[in-house]
Amino acid sequence: MTIRDRLPEIRGKYIFEASLADVTWFRVGGPADVVFMPADREDLAGFLRALPEDIPVYPIGVGSNLLVRDGGLRGVVLRLGAPFARVEVNGVEVRTGAAALDATVAKRAAAAGVSGLEFYRGIPGAIGGALRMNAGAYGTETKDVLVEATALDRQGRVHTFSNAEMGFSYRKSSVPDEMIFVEAVYRGQAGDSEEINQRMEEIMRKREESQPIRERTGGSTFKNPDPEVSGGRSSWQLIDSVGGRGRVVGDAQVSEQHCNFLINRGQASAADLENLGESVRRDVLRETGVELHWEIKRIGTPE
Repeated sequence: MTIRDRLPEIRGKYIFEASLADVTWFRVGGPADVVFMPADREDLAGFLRALPEDIPVYPIGVGSNLLVRDGGLRGVVLRLGAPFARVEVNGVEVRTGAAALDATVAKRAAAAGVSGLEFYRGIPGAIGGALRMNAGAYGTETKDVLVEATALDRQGRVHTFSNAEMGFSYRKSSVPDEMIFVEAVYRGQAGDSEEINQRMEEIMRKREESQPIRERTGGSTFKNPDPEVSGGRSSWQLIDSVGGRGRVVGDAQVSEQHCNFLINRGQASAADLENLGESVRRDVLRETGVELHWEIKRIGTPE
């Protein structure tokens, strides 16, 4: 019996043997057995309740910080679409679906005169991923503005996590991996829309000057290490110190502009990118004694 024969009836959409290279920013990776796009939260909950427990589920947002290996994914890839992308502002509170783009949430907050979410303007992802990894930039993190997050477990049951219950730390939350985020509530401060927009423009200017945002990349490759361990050096400084800048494996390259970014120059495989990252990690550990940890999420099987 194939996975197709074991899937429950849904109101949303199934796509079989779906290309994941088309939906990740690296533009690499093998196919998924099936992609499920639910019609709404109830459709998602019913699917999770009825899906056999031995079939894995992989939530994927916009694929901006994701490396799918060349052999693809066995199981179901979950993609939340427009029904999960609504953004509502009430006073200084912002309620948003997990599929809303971080940048969209920042812009909607700014238009409503809500300050505090400007940092999301410079993060190329969706809210679900931001909750999972405590996304942050320019001195602010998700934990600084989140009120609560709502998720469904593998049995389709609803759970609401307060900020404290999210267990946030650097680029991480302690919510179990099986939880699928569907909504978040943020609280900012009253501000002037024009001033907020000016701050977001400055964020985008700095980002464009310092990061290869027009390349096929996956965002920051490695988390910054503990300053006490690294002597205050960030990941890019450690990579630079071991000659990693511009390093090439296949058609994958460490960015010349910012060497904590990997780039697909056009024909790279997922293996090229992962092997390049691992070669940098090995050299940094050998020459500096500091172990770098992947920030990019790597999923799937090798070819």
